[in-house]
Amino acid sequence: MWSLRNLLSLLTVFQASSHSPNPFAGPQATPTDPCYDETGAARRCIPEFINAAFGQEVGVSSVCGRPASRSCSFVERDDRPAVRSCQVCDASDPRNAHPPNYLTDLNSAHNLTCWQSENLQGSPLNVTLTLSLGKKFEITYVSLQFCSPRPESLAIYKSMDYGRTWTPYQFYSSQCRRMYNRPNKAAITKQNEQEALCTDGHTDLYPLSGGLIAFSTLDGRPSGKDFDSSPVLQDWVTVTDIRVVFSRPHHPRALPMSGRESEDPLGPPATYYYAVGDFQVGGRCKCNGHASRCVREKEGKLVCECKHNTEGPECDRCKPFHYDRPWQRATAKEANECLPCNCNLHARRCRFNMELYKLSGRKSGGVCMNCRHNTAGRHCHYCKEGFYRDMGKPITHRRACKACDCHPVGAAGKTCNQTTGQCPCKDGVTGITCNRCAKAYQQSRSPVAPCIKIPVVKPTAVISTTEEPANCDSYCKPLKGNLKINMKKYCKKDYAVQVSVLDMETVGDWAKFAVNLVSVYKSRGEPLKRGDHVLWVHMKDLACKCPRIHMGKRFLILGTTEGGTNPERPGLQADKNSLVIQWRDIWTRRLRKFQRKEKKGKCSKA
Repeated sequence: MWSLRNLLSLLTVFQASSHSPNPFAGPQATPTDPCYDETGAARRCIPEFINAAFGQEVGVSSVCGRPASRSCSFVERDDRPAVRSCQVCDASDPRNAHPPNYLTDLNSAHNLTCWQSENLQGSPLNVTLTLSLGKKFEITYVSLQFCSPRPESLAIYKSMDYGRTWTPYQFYSSQCRRMYNRPNKAAITKQNEQEALCTDGHTDLYPLSGGLIAFSTLDGRPSGKDFDSSPVLQDWVTVTDIRVVFSRPHHPRALPMSGRESEDPLGPPATYYYAVGDFQVGGRCKCNGHASRCVREKEGKLVCECKHNTEGPECDRCKPFHYDRPWQRATAKEANECLPCNCNLHARRCRFNMELYKLSGRKSGGVCMNCRHNTAGRHCHYCKEGFYRDMGKPITHRRACKACDCHPVGAAGKTCNQTTGQCPCKDGVTGITCNRCAKAYQQSRSPVAPCIKIPVVKPTAVISTTEEPANCDSYCKPLKGNLKINMKKYCKKDYAVQVSVLDMETVGDWAKFAVNLVSVYKSRGEPLKRGDHVLWVHMKDLACKCPRIHMGKRFLILGTTEGGTNPERPGLQADKNSLVIQWRDIWTRRLRKFQRKEKKGKCSKA
């Protein structure tokens, strides 16, 4: 049978040292912060073991004294029959009141205070006590010390959601099957560890006053010795509210009477009622091993003072940016603190990815979000597209990534080498940003091929066999070195045009230049129009640089159309006898003057 001494022993067990296998045991030493050891390493910490019901308000479905009433009970005497004792309950008189706050106040042997229900007449006989703890607790026992005989039947319920739903916790009755449809003293196995049982223990009539009913939440539960690894039992001991329902008192007629009372049939009869002097709930504020105490917020709400980078009313989640591994409850062997994501100081937010966590061997699952300072990657550990690493700065530096600045025309893309910064260049283009033509290439106006290869033709391949291969000077006479323009030369040529050289390709022994006619100053025969045209130059003339033509430049060309237009090479034609001079803007007025003189017939006199 349970007694007050048994209950104190139970409390002592649950306050054992941290070496005890008991799940609620905590370290006895009191360092500066119990959640960390002397080296600063995290360790499990738990709030102190308390009577969570002390001072809390209890809701009751019945209380005597409204209006004042008289109740009678039997009082035990040493080795003698019980005698009837009557008393008045009056809520308006503090000396004779038995309010609900007496259930959780501080009692002593010299000052026992008791809550008492109304006298029970007929049915129903149910009376309910409801206690709200205001927060989740992990409890080890619920105890009730009675001022009346213990009920013949009672039920204890728990809520984990602040009274919205209720779950049976324990039943007591001498008639378990009849009262609660439960077998008496069913065996507890791992399959029914979260099942409320019914027992006839603690329901004896005696003692008539001071009897104790104490329910241990873990007693006899197979997984109790390995509580850290049993989510089932962790859930089982978690409560926010406790409800006790007294279903049936012991019948007064079962009580023995002295001879005098048996001879006094007109005396006041014993009455039905329940009276409790102490209602206790032993346990700890639920903080999942991540807090050593609970405190009240400004609003008065009880919350855990969380450590180990956790937060929440029960330290039941990781703080923002501490998602490198999933939240876990602390155990005696492992604190399971939440770890910050590794973002190299370039991100303020991260998320957890279980697949990455598994692939890493359950070491790291954090993924950085919205990397700043031109970084990218799961850990903001490399530079994003269009930037490359400045190896002179650590990756954590705000300017660890530099812009590639790839040339919009010369580069084949915006992404450069992450180490060197070298941009991918198009054919014929060079430079770290692809901003110039490579050796043996010249600039064109094509955005697709901004640099084209300069054709290299050996004179031996284009000069006739009667001439010396290297004798370009004699081959290019008489015009080489005589590149001035005058009226006489103007009149001798069939056309005079200003062209801009755009591109070139080789067709057999000929160089085919794509040109744009900017201005037409003279055109015999078929008129020339401004716009895109083709200029043909034989490779032997081009090899000896008569004429000398550069890509992207403007030239004045004075040439002839002797032999007519070749259908295989339609367009203009220039050779060693043509006058091809890089354009100068001062020539515009001179050529317009030549035009006017030609119209006046002065070319015939030249």
